[in-house]
Amino acid sequence: MIIRLFDWRDLPALIRYRDHGVYFDNSLVMTRGSFLVPAGALFSYFAPATGIFTYLCSNNVNPGQPIIGQMRHTASSAYTRLTYLAPDLALDSDALQNLLEHMFVQAGERGAFYLVAEVDEQSVAFESLRQAGLAIYARQRVWRLESEPTGETLPTPWRECTQEDIFAVRSLYNDLVPGLVQQVEPSPPDQIHGTVYRQGEEVLAYIEFQYGPRGIWIQPFVHPDAEQVSARLSDLIKNMPIRRSRPVYISVRSYQSWLEKAIEDLGAHPGPSQAVMVKHLVISKKVVRPFTLRTLEGRQPEATAPMARSESKR
Repeated sequence: MIIRLFDWRDLPALIRYRDHGVYFDNSLVMTRGSFLVPAGALFSYFAPATGIFTYLCSNNVNPGQPIIGQMRHTASSAYTRLTYLAPDLALDSDALQNLLEHMFVQAGERGAFYLVAEVDEQSVAFESLRQAGLAIYARQRVWRLESEPTGETLPTPWRECTQEDIFAVRSLYNDLVPGLVQQVEPSPPDQIHGTVYRQGEEVLAYIEFQYGPRGIWIQPFVHPDAEQVSARLSDLIKNMPIRRSRPVYISVRSYQSWLEKAIEDLGAHPGPSQAVMVKHLVISKKVVRPFTLRTLEGRQPEATAPMARSESKR
């Protein structure tokens, strides 16, 4: 079995798998389209600095049907995203497990702590990722809004985040997001790019955006105290700059499932329930710092102290 980086000679195999691959990075595919995967494979060969890495696994049993896997990792990022595996008919093979293990090692050597994948829980790919050691840390559903929002619209003072909002946004994030998720997806950094809705001194909603030629991705964080959420989201989407005719995708995590009714009222259509999975690439270990005990009253301290022995009376 041979596992190596993808090169231009493998392009025919990638084209052959065009309709037989599985995608694991929703925001990438929905904003930029599935065509980015073959383009990314070439980038991984000619320009690895792009952070896209594509691998090919072939074996002597079926050399004409290699398995292709792709991941993306931004330099200095704590996590890598699994983006693509193909063909779908090979997702339950032992060769796939070897390919994934190789990708885990490569991601770890680049400094990533985690590998993240989004997958339909009813698919073969889900079981394959579980066998490879990935575990669920959240669930989500992606809603698609094709046209203008329906229903009521309430003018809301949405505005871009500034440095003054960072502390309040982090507090909102920490209140909404479970600790297990925060271990993989920590609170927003010092430089945040999103939109906030404030009520007095409190941030009641923070929205992250990703724009692409094929669509716009929205990740909402909304406080349960916020009122008329559907009408406020409608105002946000209707006043979104340069939306043109692109669809809007709204990702709702399971810990904010109460938002789904508000998003349904916009006229959005739900996708399947998905598992957000993680593979820990490093093992945390406490560092033991040796120290010496100070001399007490001119005597060397004992390494251990005697234990008192007690007996209970019947």
